[in-house]
Amino acid sequence: MKTLAVNKDASFNYHILETYTAGIVLSGAEVKSVKYGRVDLKGSYISISNGEVILKGAFIAPYPPASLQQKNYDPKQDRVLLLTKKEINHLIGKSREKGTTIIPLRVLNQDGLIKVEIAVVKGKKKYDKREDIKRRDFERRKQKITNTVKV
Repeated sequence: MKTLAVNKDASFNYHILETYTAGIVLSGAEVKSVKYGRVDLKGSYISISNGEVILKGAFIAPYPPASLQQKNYDPKQDRVLLLTKKEINHLIGKSREKGTTIIPLRVLNQDGLIKVEIAVVKGKKKYDKREDIKRRDFERRKQKITNTVKV
């Protein structure tokens, strides 16, 4: 599994409760663009309506060789995600809980197929974010000290 794009804000702003891997409906030019890593998940989210799971706000840049055929291409258009009915019903229940939302974590290339890893998340408080920064800074300092001691 090769990671093509990551939502870096996800782990900083949210507590990840559950993750799912979903297929995504793309056109041929979009698939090539995603495989070249021209996708951005920043600010994107998942919406569920009429039994369909929809990825909103994800940016997939137009594929340059196909730009002549894609005259009215919208890079931020909504894209349908493919999940089983059981998973969709579970996500509907989880999204209705207070304080939870569903966001994309990363885009993967799994055996030639483009997949999106989505997660049910709960927002972090400001003090949780500060704790994460402190923990990361501590780990960085610890790593730096162990590397200088070995030499």
